[in-house]
Amino acid sequence: MHPDLLGGVAAVLTTIAFVPQVMKSWRSGSTRDVSLGMFVVFTTGLSLWLIYGFIIESRPIIIANIVTLGLTSIIIALKLRDMFGRTPRTPKAAE
Repeated sequence: MHPDLLGGVAAVLTTIAFVPQVMKSWRSGSTRDVSLGMFVVFTTGLSLWLIYGFIIESRPIIIANIVTLGLTSIIIALKLRDMFGRTPRTPKAAE
């Protein structure tokens, strides 16, 4: 397998891995079972990967980490809102 293809597949999989958590937290209105510490550490790692991507001028690393940072930032924002802000949203009724 070509290294760029392997890297591309890895980037896509690790990026979309957070979509189910974002959707679940958004729909349920709760992040009670989400570990803030894990997401803070992971997001810090993503930030370092993004900086590395800029240093070596790797577009796949940059794009994958920007998208993943966006997803993990949503989860962190929802978690902080639930911890310190308003009460969690009421889940949408099934339509």
